[in-house]
This record gives sequence, C-alpha cells and structure tokens, in this order.
Amino acid sequence: MGHKILIVDDEKGVVQMLQSYFVMSGYEVYTAYNGKEALVKLKYCPHIILLDINMPEMDGLAVCERIRQHISCPILFLTARIETTDKIRGFQAGADDYIVKPFDLDELGARVAAHLRRENRRQEPSLLRFFGNMSINYSKREVKIDNTSVPLSKKEFDIVELLSLNPGQIFDRERIYESVWSLDSDGNSDTVMEHIRKIRAKFSACTLHNYIETVWGVGYKWKS
Repeated sequence: MGHKILIVDDEKGVVQMLQSYFVMSGYEVYTAYNGKEALVKLKYCPHIILLDINMPEMDGLAVCERIRQHISCPILFLTARIETTDKIRGFQAGADDYIVKPFDLDELGARVAAHLRRENRRQEPSLLRFFGNMSINYSKREVKIDNTSVPLSKKEFDIVELLSLNPGQIFDRERIYESVWSLDSDGNSDTVMEHIRKIRAKFSACTLHNYIETVWGVGYKWKS
C-alpha cells in the first residue's frame, strides 16, 4: 500500500467520495465522521490528514490544535469557509493548507501528493493515543495530561503501556509482573502494587480521572 491518509468529515457522501478516489489512487485510507473519532484513528499513524472544519462536538480547528503538537504530518482543512480570518485561525491551529469546497478531485489529489513530496519530516510516525485529557506517545515513551508531562520511570511507563494498549482488559498482578519484569527478575507481584500506587499519585496531581481501575480480587484494568 502507498501513503496512509485520514479523511475526517461529518458528511458521509464526501467521505465516501474521497475514500473511493484515494483508494483508486493507491492510498491506504482511514475515515472518521467527527473529531473524537479522528483522535482514535490517529493510532494508524497517517502520513497526511484531510480535516473538515464544521463538525459537531469537536470541530476541525479544535482537533488540529489538539493533535498538532504530537504529530508532524501535513493537515489540510476541507471547508466552505473562505474568510481571511478563518484561514488565519486555521494556520494558527497548525494547518498546512486549505481546500475550499466544492473542489476538483484531481486538483485535490495533486495538492495532497505535492504536500507529501514536500514533507521532509521523515522520522518514523509516533504511535499515539488519546484518553480523555491524556495523550500517550508510545514511541517517545511520553505521557501528558492537559499538555503537562507526567514523569514516569521506565517500569511505570511499561505498566501504563501494557494497560492502556489493552483498555478494559483485566490484568492480575502476576501477569503484569511477568510482562514488565519477566520471570527471571528478582522480586514479586507486590512490586506491581507499589508501582501502580506511584503512577496513580502522579496522575492525580494532574487530573481527577482514575485511569487505572482496581478490579477487587482480580487485578487492574485501564479505564479511558
């Protein structure tokens, strides 16, 4: 497959049209119909994003502002807005270009290809996920809550990584210990309790949300 493109628009007809066009052009296409769904689809590490501005719940500007500090790929706004002030807001939010509706598909395809050719930020795309007001960059081993970095030790991050990559799945202490420390390590599963206590303390300094939930008598699970 070729480049990965994420198309975000609340108009299903537009999404389907663009999806068909870019699939035919050799792209690997991912789609979302609102801002919150777009945040989830970032886990596929798109090389370029087409982002509608006018969407319910979380509009394109809010999505762009939220993700720009975490990703470097080009973001192109799809919009019917043509006011200069709107364009300025978009560029300030981190957009790379504007595509004004209605647009010619071949011209759009050419502009997408041009942005990809000019893209000189060729580092490996980050594996990134969002959970409410938390973002986890697994490639950089970085956790942020409301844009504030949470300082985690190596083992603390390993626990967060294991749980957050499997949200809702319950892990008992023994399984966490075996996954993070390995069977050959000195220590026991009580070490897991102490590390989770420290993780929770660091999280609670930034948010009231309890991301690591205790399932009494069973273990722990990630609560997004």
